[in-house]
Amino acid sequence: MKPPLRRPPVATGPPGRRAAVLVAVGVLLTGGCTVANSGSAAGADTAQVVLPEEPPTLEPCDASLTATGRVVRSNITEPLAERVPKTGELEPKLATGWKQTSPTTWRFTLRKGVTFHDGSAFDAKDAAFSVRRTVDSGIECNVDGYVFGDSEITATPVDGTTLQVTSEEPDPILPLRLSFVEMVPTSTDAKAKVREPVGTGPYRIDTWNQGINLRLDRYDGYWGKAPDYAAALYTWRAEGSVRAAMISSGEADVAVGLAPADGAGEHAVEYPNNETSYLRMDAGKAPLDDLRVRQAINYAIDRKGLVASVFAGLGKPAGQLVPDGVTGHNPDIKAWPHDKQRAKSLIDEARSDGVPVDKKITIIGRNGIYPKAAEAMEVVQSALSEAGLKVEVKMLDVNAWTEYLLRPFPRDAGPTLLQAQHGNQAGDAAFTMDQIYGSKGAQSSYGTPGLDERIQRAERAAGRDRETGFADALAYQGEKVVRDAVLAHMTGIIALAPDVTYVPDSASGDEMHLAEIHPAG
Repeated sequence: MKPPLRRPPVATGPPGRRAAVLVAVGVLLTGGCTVANSGSAAGADTAQVVLPEEPPTLEPCDASLTATGRVVRSNITEPLAERVPKTGELEPKLATGWKQTSPTTWRFTLRKGVTFHDGSAFDAKDAAFSVRRTVDSGIECNVDGYVFGDSEITATPVDGTTLQVTSEEPDPILPLRLSFVEMVPTSTDAKAKVREPVGTGPYRIDTWNQGINLRLDRYDGYWGKAPDYAAALYTWRAEGSVRAAMISSGEADVAVGLAPADGAGEHAVEYPNNETSYLRMDAGKAPLDDLRVRQAINYAIDRKGLVASVFAGLGKPAGQLVPDGVTGHNPDIKAWPHDKQRAKSLIDEARSDGVPVDKKITIIGRNGIYPKAAEAMEVVQSALSEAGLKVEVKMLDVNAWTEYLLRPFPRDAGPTLLQAQHGNQAGDAAFTMDQIYGSKGAQSSYGTPGLDERIQRAERAAGRDRETGFADALAYQGEKVVRDAVLAHMTGIIALAPDVTYVPDSASGDEMHLAEIHPAG
């Protein structure tokens, strides 16, 4: 029998704060040697964590990308407000308060005494600049597409500590959207993305050794409570078993993105994350431009078997990207049933009508997107091949994969199925629907006028009308559009050394706050 998974300890302290400790991770050498940059080498006052992959960038306006956000958000840079995962409420960060002064206007009172890592003071000019750079600079920020979509907003400094933000249309969740804009100084390049940003967070960038590690140092001028550890060191290992072994051997304290088979044993901690795995269909290209083919793909995949085998039961089959607990979730949408015969019949029917179902379809996978990512795509490939489609799998590292995730997409790729995972950490379907399903969404490969209209109507609504509007849009997508094959709502595993504590929550996969690190006991 495998050792039972540890459950997170009960969190204590003020709302929105989670106890956490991360201490030692290094570079695993072959032949049973010790770990370079391990606790003894890096120092006992260095917090270390091993990740599945190296961040592709530390650009703050791309912090909605998981690999970037879990390092950047509230560690290096900070937003005006921050959502508390447990309650869904916004709490002050660099803004101490905000209020709506008209249907389209909000005013934010900024925190005094905040400085950037370069020593310059944070004020309303920086805040306005950060909003404009993220939303209206033309540098194709992921946060822009993910959070704001086609929204037009204007940010204006009223005085040193007052920021006014105006939207073109009334937007009941504008403060929530702005919680994804990380604040940077006006000295930041406004015409190009930066690799190593300057922020206001409790840690500043010390050194980034490409392909090896990333070191952050505690910022002594931080406006809030100083974190316990003087430095943080990130390393990355693609193999989950290696990350788990670093915990078991005492050479690491926290390992992220594990599977039960990775061997963390009693060190494993299971937690519900907000990620949903899915396949994005390139529905504008044959044969995926035929609705019957897209339906067949959904019928062909055995989601229950995938969750039970590859995901080792950590998750549940899903039929929509918006999970329970997020505004707009549609409880009537169920996972597609597994029906191999129905899948074959739809493919045969499409073939008879001249649809080129024998054209090769490429699954674009991403190494490390979740445990056993390649194995999951091999299972899907086998199922689709049995249904009568010609499918190959191409696994990529995060940088190459991101080219397929975000517009503009590669032109010569042919019909593709993109292995993806979406976490709605903001708690509102607006942060799923527009960017992923809207015709012009940053991550959308296909949309329809009917779906666009439903999304836009829901985004303008509030309260119960907002919930039912998004639920209707999700139902329409699942019945009339079928742009993707949603696989499962995921469950996460991290591994912790015995002398550390960390309480993961639904946001832990997207951001892990180093300022919440405390020694065990």
